[in-house]
Amino acid sequence: MKYDHQQIETKWQKFWLENKTYKTEDDVQKPKYYILDMFPYPSGAGLHVGHVVGYTATDILSRYMRAKGYNVLHPMGWDSFGLPAEQYAIRTGTHPAKSTQENIDNYRRQLRSLGFSYDWDRELATSDPSYYKWTQWIFTKLYEKGLAYEAEMLVNYCPALGTVLANEEIEDGKTKDGGYPVERRPLRQWILKITAYADRLIQDLDLLDWPESLKKLQINWIGKSEGAHVQFTEASTKEPISVFTTRPDTLFGATYVVLAPEHPLVPRITTAEQLSAVEDYQAQVASKSDLDRTELNREKTGVFTGAYAINPVNGQSVPIWISDYVLMNVGTGSIMAVPAHDERDFEFATSFKLPIIPVYDPQDEEESIRQDVVAGKKCWPGEGISINSSHGDLTLNGLKVEEAKRATIEWLEKNKKGKAATTYKLRDWLFSRQRYWGEPFPLLKFEDGSIRILDEDELPLCPPEITNYKPTGDGKGPLTQVREWVEIVDAKTGKKAFRDTNIMPQWAGSCWYYLRFCDPHNDKQAFDPEKEKYWLPVDLYVGGVEHAVLHLLYARFWHKVLYDCGYVHTLEPFQTLRNQGLVVARSYQNQSRAYVEPQHVQEKEGKYYDRRTGEELTSQIDKMSKSKLNGESPDDVIQEYGADALRIYEMFMGPLDKEKVWNTDAVSGARRFLNRFYDMAFSEKVSNEISDEALKLGHRLVHGVTKDVESLQFNTAIAKMMEFMNDFTKLPIYPRIVVRMATQVLAPFAPHLAEEVWEQLNCEESLSYTPFPQIEEKYLQDEVITYVVQVNGKVRGRFELPKDQPQEAVLEAAKLNPHIQQFIGGKEIEKVIFVPNKLLSIVLA
Repeated sequence: MKYDHQQIETKWQKFWLENKTYKTEDDVQKPKYYILDMFPYPSGAGLHVGHVVGYTATDILSRYMRAKGYNVLHPMGWDSFGLPAEQYAIRTGTHPAKSTQENIDNYRRQLRSLGFSYDWDRELATSDPSYYKWTQWIFTKLYEKGLAYEAEMLVNYCPALGTVLANEEIEDGKTKDGGYPVERRPLRQWILKITAYADRLIQDLDLLDWPESLKKLQINWIGKSEGAHVQFTEASTKEPISVFTTRPDTLFGATYVVLAPEHPLVPRITTAEQLSAVEDYQAQVASKSDLDRTELNREKTGVFTGAYAINPVNGQSVPIWISDYVLMNVGTGSIMAVPAHDERDFEFATSFKLPIIPVYDPQDEEESIRQDVVAGKKCWPGEGISINSSHGDLTLNGLKVEEAKRATIEWLEKNKKGKAATTYKLRDWLFSRQRYWGEPFPLLKFEDGSIRILDEDELPLCPPEITNYKPTGDGKGPLTQVREWVEIVDAKTGKKAFRDTNIMPQWAGSCWYYLRFCDPHNDKQAFDPEKEKYWLPVDLYVGGVEHAVLHLLYARFWHKVLYDCGYVHTLEPFQTLRNQGLVVARSYQNQSRAYVEPQHVQEKEGKYYDRRTGEELTSQIDKMSKSKLNGESPDDVIQEYGADALRIYEMFMGPLDKEKVWNTDAVSGARRFLNRFYDMAFSEKVSNEISDEALKLGHRLVHGVTKDVESLQFNTAIAKMMEFMNDFTKLPIYPRIVVRMATQVLAPFAPHLAEEVWEQLNCEESLSYTPFPQIEEKYLQDEVITYVVQVNGKVRGRFELPKDQPQEAVLEAAKLNPHIQQFIGGKEIEKVIFVPNKLLSIVLA
């Protein structure tokens, strides 16, 4: 019989769907395992094979955990509000709800075609009113706790898109999506006070099994700093200039002050001679995002205001500059610059020939380095002994850093020139968007300026049906055009009221979807408390590293607010988190820099040519994308090779968390492996007879794959299956019991083929819930390894021991071996070099 993947996969996908094989019951008697994918935004482009890596990994683990007896919650939904759908509506005149639903239908079809074992009865979409009713309800809780407020903020505004954008959506002063210019503009916005949770967001990372690199990203984003607020004074106007510094001990080395170009003090202190230069610079900065401005490797720019500030510790006048590397919404919008001991300040001072005064002597360093630092020729941010730091009753000379910090802060507080302080890089979360396709704010504004948050029985507040989604150009969203929706009489108070015409950002719906999956059809509550207690926390969360900061930070913030309100019982939502690596692919460009589709490319002697024109092409490895014509669709691969082959190949490319290079032709290797497995399972050699050799192969396969799956080492698990096939197919008979074991091991990886084989083996119970094979230790213990023993570099013996013995056991065996004993007996062993399962090298004194 030939392995017909199309017939087999269609058959079993239909079976699973019709029988609701993966429907999850809230069975509190069973141990639970909640495994979650970062749900996708359903774009019109559909899935490409790069998306499939994480989904396949979680599906393998879900299927494995069911077989281990766990009640597995493995849901899927759609992050379906967002700007792309609205832009598509503007271009085509299609309502965002229609295009979004079409995209969802396509994504669902693609995911089902891959055989993923999602509980489709729990499917949800953030743009569904039954879902965003509760997103709006959570906002009301944030407001009630004083964590949601309105303020005028300097924001990234794109006139072409007509909306505020996050820093992460901007690159080189333009939108990442479309390349539209962005400007800085003050707008009144809704803001969430995430800074109130800054310390807890750092501290509770210790509770989590996350990659340390990811934790560090979050900690750095929050950016907790301890130091002091110091008050400088502008020399002419006597205006106070408050700066925050983590190094108050270096105040004697502060040779200039830098204000953010947007600082309100700038126009008041700038001299007439410098006014034109300052205004020109401010205009240049207006189009830059915060990320562009704070890029460490970029050239430092700035302009002198013409004004001076008085250093509080020594009374010296220092020039006041403006520069874009200082942000108005970080700290106080002003810094004191100590170029001798801060790399960024050193670069700036060097560029503009500003004074550099060292106030630390790195006495423990090489003399040449020390001399350069003391001479102001080299920046030194490290430890040392304080110098050049004495004036009046404040003397720091001779003190180490921590001693000097304490002395300086005591002096500042005593003289009312400053005080100890803690600050954060984290800023409150800008929560308004000037768009249509998102959650309206659940509130009413009255003419006297008061606000009434909507009650639960008034939710969901749905946006009105409109046909014009274009931005108004004045910083207001398209909802402002629907006057009858905006201006109403409040039914509960009888007063004239106005609805907010901003909407929530796409982040809102993704902040809490993991909770709704616990109870997705509840129309009385966001989720049942008992179900939340059973399912939370998420045991494993898998997604791209691009969400390492903001999505995770925002979701953790909302979760902690819900915890404080008594709605959830865990401090954190995601106990274990793993990131899948990117799948990249080769892209090709012609001399006109236009991308060429791979099917038109021919390779000759390491060079690439356009088959149609013969033109030589340039190539490089890129992130998969539709624009670069290298985003392979899973539909095409499934059609040619099958979903199981695609799943096997995706996992075999390399470790889950590492970058992988896609090669469509290589999927054929995975297909050949499945062909061999199918042929083996349907072979006439399958027998009810049993052999110890076959049982050893089977139990070792189960043992090895179990360890690999539980550690998410899927590529090595597949390698073990291939190794098993090589050895097993050499046997004269294929014991049915071992074929069953191998089929169960393969099932999480290639479920369609495994189901077909399982049926052929006349197994009556469902494969999806059949207990995973139990390992019998006796079949693992008798695998022996030959160890080579060297003494002082010469081979003195060989002997066999069970595999994976520790060094101590192998050394003891060597000492007891009569042949080796004659070379080491009575002599002192100076060193032992041990290579597991291979070599023991003994060095005698």
